[in-house]
Amino acid sequence: MRNAKSRWFDQSSMVLVLFATLPSVACSRGSENASTTENAAAVRTASYVPRVRNIAITTVPLLVKEEEKLLPFLKEDFAKGGVLEGKEVYAFSPSTVTVVEGDTIHFTLINPEDDVHSFVLPDLAVSLPGQKTTQATYIAKRAGIYPFVCAIQAHLPMMSGQLVVLSASSMAGAAP
Repeated sequence: MRNAKSRWFDQSSMVLVLFATLPSVACSRGSENASTTENAAAVRTASYVPRVRNIAITTVPLLVKEEEKLLPFLKEDFAKGGVLEGKEVYAFSPSTVTVVEGDTIHFTLINPEDDVHSFVLPDLAVSLPGQKTTQATYIAKRAGIYPFVCAIQAHLPMMSGQLVVLSASSMAGAAP
């Protein structure tokens, strides 16, 4: 019985010694945490440096008259009174582009088909001739969400997307 009691006492002593050292460990960690917090605050206050971004966007046919033989239901949809009368469904890929306020965007706009399209953003309108690649430059001046569309009436409202411009302050301290 004495052996069991003395083992318990030895283990209890170790626990007491361990607890006795915890405040000094916590104090030293606290100072590390304080300096880490100060460093993080310094990083967050660093200002965002605008970048040049190269972004390719392609026009994509989704539901067009040439597909009527492949998808027979389209014949009725494109007919007079059909849900797609006078329309064809195209898209931009990607349809959402995200940049940061102040960034310069070099768009490469690719139109691999023979139909003419356009790419229209606030302060930018570009014609996209068939089977051509067109270059355009745009500066994201203010944070916000800006729609872009193909302004050809038969392609609206389906052929659209959005340019998401994040505020520079939201990016302060982000890795480049």
